[in-house]
Amino acid sequence: MTVTAARHGGVGTGDGVCEARPVNSVQVADETFVAASPGSVAAVVGDLRRWSRWWPDLRLEVVEDRAEQGVRWRVGGALTGTMEIWCQPLLDGFVLHYFLHAEPAADERGRPGAENHRRRVAGRRMSTEVKRRLEAGRAAGDPAAGVARADGADAAATTGGV
Repeated sequence: MTVTAARHGGVGTGDGVCEARPVNSVQVADETFVAASPGSVAAVVGDLRRWSRWWPDLRLEVVEDRAEQGVRWRVGGALTGTMEIWCQPLLDGFVLHYFLHAEPAADERGRPGAENHRRRVAGRRMSTEVKRRLEAGRAAGDPAAGVARADGADAAATTGGV
C-alpha cells in the first residue's frame, strides 16, 4: 500500500496537521465513447456471464445497478475494493467510464505496476467489447446505433441492427 501526505508538514507527525492516508495500490480510470443509444448498454454491462469473462479472478457484488447509467460493485477475490462502470450520455451516444480502486489480496501482492497494467488491459478489453457489440453494423459517420434519426427511422434499422 502506498502512503501519501494529506497536507504539508510531514507524514505521521501526530499533530493532526498532516496525517498519512492510504491510497489504493490498484487505480484504474478509463473512458471510451460508444456511438449507441445509452439505453442499450444495460443489457451488455448487466449480463453476469460477461463479468466472469472480463474479470475471472474477481468476485463482484452489485452495490448499485443503475441500468443504462451503469453498475457499481464491491470487489473481492484477487482484489479487494470497488469498481464502477458509469455511462454518461454525450451527443448521440455515451461515454463509458470504468473505475477500479482496490488492493491486491495478500497472496497477490508483489509488483503493483504490473498489476495496474493488467487491470487497465482488462478494463480496456471490456469497454472495447461493449463498444463493438453495441456499434455492430454501424458504418463510420452514421448516427449512433439504436438512436432515432431526424426522419423518424432507427439508425440500427438502416445499418443492420445491433
